[in-house]
Amino acid sequence: MNSFMLRSHWCGLWLAAALALTACAGREQSSSQFSTQAQVAQVKAEPSVQSALAPLGVLRVGVYLGSPTSLVRDAKSGASYGVAYELGHALAAQLNVPVQVVQYPRVAEVIEALKSGQVDMTFTNATAARAKEVDFTPALIQLELGLLVPVNSTIQSFESVDRAGVRLGVSQGSSSQGVLSQRLKHATLVPVPSLTQVQQLLTEHKLDAFATNKGILFELAEKMTDVHVLNDSWGVENLAIAIPKGRDAGMPYLQAFAQRAQKTGQVNQMAQRAGLRGLVRAN
Repeated sequence: MNSFMLRSHWCGLWLAAALALTACAGREQSSSQFSTQAQVAQVKAEPSVQSALAPLGVLRVGVYLGSPTSLVRDAKSGASYGVAYELGHALAAQLNVPVQVVQYPRVAEVIEALKSGQVDMTFTNATAARAKEVDFTPALIQLELGLLVPVNSTIQSFESVDRAGVRLGVSQGSSSQGVLSQRLKHATLVPVPSLTQVQQLLTEHKLDAFATNKGILFELAEKMTDVHVLNDSWGVENLAIAIPKGRDAGMPYLQAFAQRAQKTGQVNQMAQRAGLRGLVRAN
């Protein structure tokens, strides 16, 4: 084989290999919902960090369905999204362990699972009360709290909700329930076990309004008719990664992971993929 033919032979092999890699990359992208694992800058975790954050050799991520900050599913494709869901996959990839998504009906049960060590992480509102039970990274997202009401409701602002006879729904065991039970004097709080039941109770006119963060409210409004999210806000949620108490050896690594995910814009991209709305507007 002369030199020209030899060069042609090797060029052909190189081109074929490049095309094969491109095809493989295309198949991988189309078969996965997102590439978070490759997006967040990889930093090797020491064995002690792996043991602290994923003591069973698998990262168990606690989520609840219906919140873009946790887990939502695309109605057409069935694909799963959510900030907790994606952060869990990204962290597991960095720890070099498998991920196990553990789904609960509501956020209160996720917190209980964290407290008892049944899951290893989630992403949720970092309240002072919860910080006594689980450990948090600094907040990565701020969300407005609001109200979902029927379009013909006489409730046009949060100020008008605290009236006798008003039935205000809240997620059972949520931080919203804790805050509003202290703030409201006349309205009746109705704890609801799941977001699916919220839709049913509003449709059947057994609730006059529902209160939580606007990410959830907009998600609910899309699934219903004749309801809307009020423009005003009654507070702010500061959402962060949460892990069980007693895993201090992994916290510096987790905080650095969270900071990288935020600074590189990956948290915002996760939020966009999940359709998260209601973010606190910059002044």
